[in-house]
Amino acid sequence: MNPTPTKTLSEVLADADTAGHDHAATEKSSGLQHIHNHATGAIVWFPTLQTFRLTSDWADAVAEQEAGLEAATADGTPLQDAASRLLAERLDSLLERAAQSPDANAFVQENLTPHLTETWAIADAVARASGTGLRAETPPAAFSGYPYHVYAQDGGAFATALWNDVIDARRHRALADEAARKALKPVSRKALKNAARKAARR
Repeated sequence: MNPTPTKTLSEVLADADTAGHDHAATEKSSGLQHIHNHATGAIVWFPTLQTFRLTSDWADAVAEQEAGLEAATADGTPLQDAASRLLAERLDSLLERAAQSPDANAFVQENLTPHLTETWAIADAVARASGTGLRAETPPAAFSGYPYHVYAQDGGAFATALWNDVIDARRHRALADEAARKALKPVSRKALKNAARKAARR
């Protein structure tokens, strides 16, 4: 860990935005990764796990999650259970908001990095609280049921998978709503009579 990080995450991301069109070179020099938002033509930069840990935002983000987990475990709830519940709540909230957003592409640009960094901060808070130390390969046990590999490719796999799910959230909601409407559709009298006739013949 860098003992005296000097740049905020916003500054690191802003530097990438102004670095020019050689995105591969920018990734190497900045420790960031990027996704092309083809719907808007934008390049969306996001930090890797290790880059986030080297920003001045990291300590405050982890301390905030540590305080929340401490409150959640005050009644005796195991740390891993409290963290798992928190992760599920945060992800459900993100996808719910994405499903309701009128513009999925704008939503994912605004919310991808905050969700990535919050999730990593939860993982680091759990690691510090449980005394296991910060790792770069395996997240804490609380992530065993989490649907994403949050550390794979230094967080790049997490970002890509989450990006796709956020983009698809509105479509998934529409499909679920349509299925629910069909399930609740009143059965016609004719259909009921036909069903009764079939049952009587058995």
